[in-house]
Amino acid sequence: MSKPRARERLAEAAFALFDEAGYEHTTIDDITERAGLGRTTFFRHYRSKEDVIFPDHDWLLDQVASRLQTSSHATALVAVSDAVRLVLTHYVAEGDLARRRYALTSRVPALRDREIASVARYQRLFREFIAGWMADIAEPAPLRAELMAAAVVAAHNHVLRRWLRGDSPDPNREVDEAMRMVIGLFASPAQDGNGTTVVAFRTGQDIDTLIPALRRLAEEHPAT
Repeated sequence: MSKPRARERLAEAAFALFDEAGYEHTTIDDITERAGLGRTTFFRHYRSKEDVIFPDHDWLLDQVASRLQTSSHATALVAVSDAVRLVLTHYVAEGDLARRRYALTSRVPALRDREIASVARYQRLFREFIAGWMADIAEPAPLRAELMAAAVVAAHNHVLRRWLRGDSPDPNREVDEAMRMVIGLFASPAQDGNGTTVVAFRTGQDIDTLIPALRRLAEEHPAT
């Protein structure tokens, strides 16, 4: 078995010490001593003790921004759903580390404040993107964009917390369902009141199963 990388060793040592001694009483020297590494190595990977807990927010925000920027007006809603799924998938892939972080931030107020600030950055990014997408809607867009961005983040966080607590066996399916609900709340009808509005979303169902379901839905809810 290969030896864990320095970054992983530091993170494992830090979380173990946070559990044993508490976050406030654990120092960087404690972490490096437990990991068997030096301070120079620590600062090569992390800027502070806090960054051991939140190492990837900047990278994730860049990934979300990149996904949103690759969309067109017609694919904006798909891009939002993809970006939400990207963030959720990252945390699910972390597995036990994500759950340990959740437990730690739940009991340390300073870390909880940092988490709230990070969530606000995601919401601002979604709000700015959605406001641009809605710019050609007749009604004032800022409030609608703010509400939709808040709903997007709330949907993601609801599913993520269910998974972190062990209540969600299939978080990817749940987040797809949650995003369909959000889009259903905010997708605008055709401006002239006629025509057909199509909302795109990802689903785990194959196309042969999905098409009959969509037809049934259209028959049950005909346009008026």
